[in-house]
Amino acid sequence: MQNEAQITALLIAPNRELAQEFIRSQQDSPGFQILVDLRSYPPAHTVEIRLRQLRPDVVLLDLATDLEAGVELIRYLTGLEPPVPVIGLHLRPDSQAILQSLRAGATEFLAAPFDAAVQKEVIARVRRLNAPEAPAPTEAGTVLTFSSSKPGSGASTLATQVAFSLQRLTGKRILLADFDLTGGTIGFYLKLSHTYSMIDALHHAEELDDQLWRSLAVEHNGLDILPAPAAPYADPVDPNRLRILVEYVRHLYDWIIIDTPTIFNHNSLMAVLEAEKAFIVTTADLPSLHLTRKAVNMADNVGFPKERLHVLMNRVDKRDGLGVASLEKLFNCSVYASFPNDYFSLDRVVTLGQPLGTETDLGKAIESVSMRIAGLGNHKKAAAAAKDLKPAFSGA
Repeated sequence: MQNEAQITALLIAPNRELAQEFIRSQQDSPGFQILVDLRSYPPAHTVEIRLRQLRPDVVLLDLATDLEAGVELIRYLTGLEPPVPVIGLHLRPDSQAILQSLRAGATEFLAAPFDAAVQKEVIARVRRLNAPEAPAPTEAGTVLTFSSSKPGSGASTLATQVAFSLQRLTGKRILLADFDLTGGTIGFYLKLSHTYSMIDALHHAEELDDQLWRSLAVEHNGLDILPAPAAPYADPVDPNRLRILVEYVRHLYDWIIIDTPTIFNHNSLMAVLEAEKAFIVTTADLPSLHLTRKAVNMADNVGFPKERLHVLMNRVDKRDGLGVASLEKLFNCSVYASFPNDYFSLDRVVTLGQPLGTETDLGKAIESVSMRIAGLGNHKKAAAAAKDLKPAFSGA
């Protein structure tokens, strides 16, 4: 276990005499915990991999062997985001090495015989440098899941368009995550060009940091999107990794919208259990209504609170003659809202890979639901306007 008085370090020292003398100085007065001792100046990509793996507090760098190579490495390390503090090492207090290394961005300089008192002062200054500023208190983001009771009910479309609508209405940070690992289509619909996916995020959940996350998420029209993998992924998902991933993104985003397969899929249930609100999307045909009732019972059986579970009726036609009260009685669950059938508007936005505007009945209904989710005061007025255009059910 690391001593609290120590700071962790990556040692890069081709000069083995220098390295051994520094390591011996730690025996009597240990101030640095050497995680790895590299015996040559490594290429940049190797250094970055080591930094990701080890996350040292500082890099201890030999400036005696090749000052020019050392200075170039200092520039690289201090140019990373976040920059890595570098302490130059030398066999003597060489003025040229001190000047060039500090100009390149080195934090400190230590020379043999590596006096314990001097090391202690250097460590204290590095600790102050590394101490994070106290962040302004922020609330953890809210997780919403969208699942369907039957494939093809439109859950992915609603999840995507609600995400766009929330971003437009609130201007807040939104993550849209496609957790349909075998058949996710959000990346396809939005015509995303992406290398990484939800699977990569899950596999590296315990190593996530800001830099790695920026390489995983794809920005599109104001949203950050974590797409499904390009090839279907059918292996079991570790629920602990999902929990770690969700907790990580809660502190990056105000709203996290997770699109899942049908609610009866194991992955869907895992995601639902992490959510503040879970939406089950259904259509008005009898098989879908039957499956929705089963889905609500199943969610209740696994312990998901009934007040956080809501049904969304999709592709509603005024000729269906369905009423809120009868549906809520059937489902034993609130009907949060409904959406009119608008194939042509959706076909246009899917073809273009764009958000749905508010000039259509469907767009107005989605905006009304998004306002309600965000707690905006005039969602009832918007809902009433949508209802006047085409019948919309609401649990309000």
